[in-house]
Amino acid sequence: MILPIYTYGQSVLREETKTIDKNYPEIKKLVNNMFETMYNAEGVGLAAPQIGLSIRLSVIDADATAQYYPECKDFRRVMINPEITERSDETISMEEGCLSFPGIREKVARAVKIRVRYMDENFDEQEEDVEGYAARVVQHECEHLDGHVFIDNISPIRRQLNKGKLNNLIKGSISCDYKIKTAKQ
Repeated sequence: MILPIYTYGQSVLREETKTIDKNYPEIKKLVNNMFETMYNAEGVGLAAPQIGLSIRLSVIDADATAQYYPECKDFRRVMINPEITERSDETISMEEGCLSFPGIREKVARAVKIRVRYMDENFDEQEEDVEGYAARVVQHECEHLDGHVFIDNISPIRRQLNKGKLNNLIKGSISCDYKIKTAKQ
């Protein structure tokens, strides 16, 4: 089922999320719905707060970017209770967007390499080193789970330049190719 994606202005995007365990109701169905929602919106990642749930869950499928970023080949993950345990000192600044911020793209500096620990969809513990664009996607989704959004990483001047677009998101004065839920709905 395709779920509405919550846009900027929704309080759930700023909440710190709660950890979950294997007793979380209908987790497999939720994961499938999140992937379906993400694919419908042509995204590469989706965190639970973006569908209105304040839990530590995100789905990622960056395979569509593998032509440009080989490290993303077959990079499809369900990350439950993820925690980034290490970040490289080396960073790279690249333009990124977010399904909760349709029409806004900005350059964001992120660590080139990270180590992340999480549980997969079967609640088996995983730990892996992730590099390049795949690391960027994981960092972006993990930020959502901490109540942060990508525009928190841009300069005040860039935020000011986007103020009109951000206000339109809050007012719900936007059009989008996928199902959204704005703060005014």
